[in-house]
Amino acid sequence: MTEQAVIDFQASRGLRTDGICDAATWAALVEASWSLGDRLLYLTSPNLRGDDVVELQTTLSRLGFDCGRVDGIFGPLCAHAVSEFQSNAGLSVDGICSTETVRALQRLSSQSGEGPGIATIRETEKLLAAERGFHRVVVGQFGGFSGVARLVSRSLRDHHDIVMLVDEPDVSSHARAANHFAADAYIGLEGHAEPECVIAYYAVDGFVSVGGQALAEMIARELMKALPQITATAVGMRLPILRETRMPAVLCSLGPFQEVADNARETATAISQAFLAWRVDPHST
Repeated sequence: MTEQAVIDFQASRGLRTDGICDAATWAALVEASWSLGDRLLYLTSPNLRGDDVVELQTTLSRLGFDCGRVDGIFGPLCAHAVSEFQSNAGLSVDGICSTETVRALQRLSSQSGEGPGIATIRETEKLLAAERGFHRVVVGQFGGFSGVARLVSRSLRDHHDIVMLVDEPDVSSHARAANHFAADAYIGLEGHAEPECVIAYYAVDGFVSVGGQALAEMIARELMKALPQITATAVGMRLPILRETRMPAVLCSLGPFQEVADNARETATAISQAFLAWRVDPHST
């Protein structure tokens, strides 16, 4: 029963549904314990994380205050958005989401709609403005597919992209590298034993990475063309690598492992072709 409860929780949070309470699942359990108003939210190091931050970001975004991606991380953009809201609401401006600020948010949000919010609109605008300039890419792999990662990197460089290859197991190091590199996209690769490929993009209630979703769906389609014996599906998830990167990102969990490994060149070609098509039209699914 405990294992099934863990699986159900993981599914509800966009995590891998393996029934194992790993670090990501435990962190999600802790974050799920917070509701907006339970505690003060303010800028600190390390940044506060939790479902209360998700609710705050979603509400601010729908009210038109840009706090960046809805990622449940209270960073500088979120603090600035809180300050902007406080100023517009006639509150004391301190960037701290207190009980008074929560009450004002709830009062005003009850009069707003349920649209995608400014965070989604901002990402779409950025994609539209930069259609012809997407060329800084981080390709990361977590073990098992270094050959595929190198082939993808080489192909993208041949098409004049600037590519950083990250080849280590620590997820946060991939996110830090991509953010520091100011990448236009992140493509992660990992192997698994499941009989299908899952191409994950970032999605939570209140926010979907439109660029990530488009890239994931393109990769899934190209993989099934190149390897008709496999199944590939694009899925919105909340995995740490997708959450912590600040650009459209996908994580390609490729399986069955041996099938993909035996067709490394075809796999790499499919991923590269999908990215090159996405680079031309990064908001089309």
